[in-house]
Amino acid sequence: MKILVGIKRVIDYNVRVQVNRDGTGVVKDGVKMSINPFDEIAVEEALRMKERGEAEEVVVVSIGPDAAQQQLRTALAMGADRAVLYQAEEEIQPLAAARALLKIVQAEEPGLVLLGKQAIDDDANQVGQMLAALWDRPQATFVSKLERTGDTLKATREVDAGLENIEVDLPAVVTVDLRLNEPRFVKMPDIMKAKRKPLDIKPFAELGVEMPPQLEVGAHEPPPKRQGGTKVESVAALVKALKDKGVL
Repeated sequence: MKILVGIKRVIDYNVRVQVNRDGTGVVKDGVKMSINPFDEIAVEEALRMKERGEAEEVVVVSIGPDAAQQQLRTALAMGADRAVLYQAEEEIQPLAAARALLKIVQAEEPGLVLLGKQAIDDDANQVGQMLAALWDRPQATFVSKLERTGDTLKATREVDAGLENIEVDLPAVVTVDLRLNEPRFVKMPDIMKAKRKPLDIKPFAELGVEMPPQLEVGAHEPPPKRQGGTKVESVAALVKALKDKGVL
C-alpha cells in the first residue's frame, strides 16, 4: 500500500507570532518555519505503518512556495521515500487545497491519505473532510489511535464525549490528532541521506485547479494584553471576586 501524506509549511509553533504594522498579515520575514505539527504526526504514523509492514511506500506532498522544499526534506529525513512540491506563491485556501489534493490522489492512487487534523496558522480544519467528500471515500478525523487489519482501518477518534471507535474501508482519508504518536528526532546522517532522495517540483497550475479566493480576511489583530493577577486572602474573597467579574 502507498501512503500519501500532505504537509503544510507554517510558522514554527515555538515562535511568538507578530501582526505586521498595517494589520494585513503576520510577520514571516526571518521567522523560523516548520512542518505543521499535526502533519508531522501524520508523517510519523505513515512511517510506523511502513515499519510494521502495513505499507510499501510513503510519499509526502506539499503545496506552497519554493521554500517548502525545506519541510519536505525534513519529512524525507524522517524516512519518507519521496516528495512532491506543487509550487504556489499565492495563498491556497482550504477548498482549493482539497481539490488539488484530489488531483494528486488520482495521479498517485494511494491506499491511504494521512493529514493533520488542522494547520496551526489558519485552524481551518476542513481539508481532510473535503478531500474525502470529493474523493467519495471514507474518512476518520481527529484520530488518536490507528490500526490496520487487512483492508480495514480501526480508528480511535477524540470527540467531545470522550473516545469513539470506528472502522473505515481502504482507501480512506485520515486526519490525526496530537496524541497519536510522538514524531521521531531527525539525526544528521538522516538529513544527509534525505538530500539524495527524490523531490519533484511541479507548478501548481499543472493540477488544473483554478479557484478564486472565497474567504476574505478583514484584518489581523494581536490578542489583548493580559491583565495582571491578584491574590486573595480567603475562599470567600475569591468567590466575591469571581462574582464581581460575572464568572459566578
